[in-house]
Amino acid sequence: MNMANDLNQPFSPKAVCQTLMKKGLISRDQAKEILGKKETVRSKLENARKKRADVFTDAGGLADTITIVDVIAAMDMTRADKAVGPLDEDLIFQALADKWDVPYKKIDPLKLDLNVVTTTIPKTFARKHLVLPISVADGVLTIATPNPFNGEVMEDIGRVTNLKLAVVVSSKTDIIKLIDEFFGFKRSIAAAEDMFAGPTVDLGNLEQYVKLKSADELVATDQHIVNAVNHILLYAFDQKASDIHIEPKRDLSMVRMRIDGVLHTIHRLPKKVHNPIISRIKTLSRLDMAEKRRPQDGRIKTEKGGVEVEIRISTMPVAFGEKVVMRIMDPDILFQDLSGLGFSPEDLARYNRFVGMPHGITLVCGPTGSGKSTTLYSTLRKLSSPEINVVTIEDPIEMVHEDFNQIGVQPAAGVTFATILRTILRQDPDIIMVGEIRDLETARNAVQAALTGHLVLSTLHTNDAPSAIIRLLDLGVQSFLIQAALVGILGQRLVRKTCKYCSAPVSMDAEELNRLGLETGLSGSVPLQEGLGCVRCRKTGYSGRTGVYEVLPYTETIRALTTSDADTEALRIQARTEGMHTLRESAVAKMLDGNTTVKEVLRVTWENV
Repeated sequence: MNMANDLNQPFSPKAVCQTLMKKGLISRDQAKEILGKKETVRSKLENARKKRADVFTDAGGLADTITIVDVIAAMDMTRADKAVGPLDEDLIFQALADKWDVPYKKIDPLKLDLNVVTTTIPKTFARKHLVLPISVADGVLTIATPNPFNGEVMEDIGRVTNLKLAVVVSSKTDIIKLIDEFFGFKRSIAAAEDMFAGPTVDLGNLEQYVKLKSADELVATDQHIVNAVNHILLYAFDQKASDIHIEPKRDLSMVRMRIDGVLHTIHRLPKKVHNPIISRIKTLSRLDMAEKRRPQDGRIKTEKGGVEVEIRISTMPVAFGEKVVMRIMDPDILFQDLSGLGFSPEDLARYNRFVGMPHGITLVCGPTGSGKSTTLYSTLRKLSSPEINVVTIEDPIEMVHEDFNQIGVQPAAGVTFATILRTILRQDPDIIMVGEIRDLETARNAVQAALTGHLVLSTLHTNDAPSAIIRLLDLGVQSFLIQAALVGILGQRLVRKTCKYCSAPVSMDAEELNRLGLETGLSGSVPLQEGLGCVRCRKTGYSGRTGVYEVLPYTETIRALTTSDADTEALRIQARTEGMHTLRESAVAKMLDGNTTVKEVLRVTWENV
């Protein structure tokens, strides 16, 4: 440990390059390029660092030093081993940790305890020496740092905490980011809690209606609460969350985020700051802060990485107060090329035929969170042009897009799906998108719009495509109207994708798959892919989601089966006879291609679909 007093020693350019060459991550020519250009790149990084607002001007040490790792990561080199992904900072630190014989850890912010991170050592100490406490178990404190050779610092931490230390290596960027995020959020929450401290008797909803009303105006301009809400939103963007839940409990407030379709608990906050946080969100979304008895809907428009993002806000009174759910409407996700959504070439061609019709109804079916909005918005963007008038009726408008004429449903003002559908026919539309067919009146008006020469796109909450026909009949739409107006139905779900960075070949016996209801048409050992869990996917083995679809063209034979006593099973059998791939069959095809796993197929689909 003679390197303890020389922070740069573990990051000697030649030593680091040699380590990366031994690991096969860079070639000899790449090593020469690094050593030849390191000063030029270092100078650029230094200039950029001086311009940033988050520079540790008084930190010194590794936090304020541009190391060879920073230089190599900035050069964005391709890996010499031809593996997926660039030669980034995580990969370099992983190789160095192996060389130093110290465990490497990609820190998952979702699994960090806010109190462990922020109460073990002071923020100034953590920032100066880039040390982050990440867990305490059985009297052992685990410290993450990019420089495991700083012995004196580790001794100081051990002495102050009176705990044994376990050191792991993490990337410098991750450590800096997490120190800023966690300490900044903790400071904002603690300051806000002090501000709203005082004797309170929490009687849940009823008490809060009157008790915090006087503090509402104060809350809206309180800097600590502003910072706390900003931290929550930025954290959600960083983690690619689709929804943020802020839930009041008896003694605390819980913040959860949905990532790749799964909810994760992020923070447990003091109950005293729950109402100020809710009030801040209401202020941003122009909701009535004084109204706590009724649900409210609003929206926030903000920026994420230079792109405008809309956040849909929904408040709801629950047992212990007001709950808020914020849905993040990311245009990069909502507006995609149809070919990138997960359709097979055959299904995409069928779907394109539906939406290419001059008139008729196309239905997109599936439960909440199955990607229907993405499919519809992506379809509208594909169809829209200066020559076409696209009108949407939504409850609420999910994502504002200037190419569409979007109308938000407002029942209090008499603006419903049904009433607006009648009115917009006088607005000379070519394509009409109805957010959801919920009742007979809306269904009838949608059918009339289709019969008068308009292409109508809408959604239905049914389990699969054939069930949509039965659902329309159940709503009261006459069979002859369905036969005249319907052109096709799309059923869909979302499955998590296998992480491309840690995907590894596995196999299962075809008979075992058949017993699980996954018919592959193969025999013997079936080759599959499964994510082993890596730093990029938080050890889950999954990264991102893709759609699985069943596309049902409304053919003459299906039309003949659409009677007042139509049977779902008969419709399904006929559709399959005509070549419709069920949701499960589509999911199995993705599984065989290595895009998802057996567990995901079983979780999202079932046999009779």
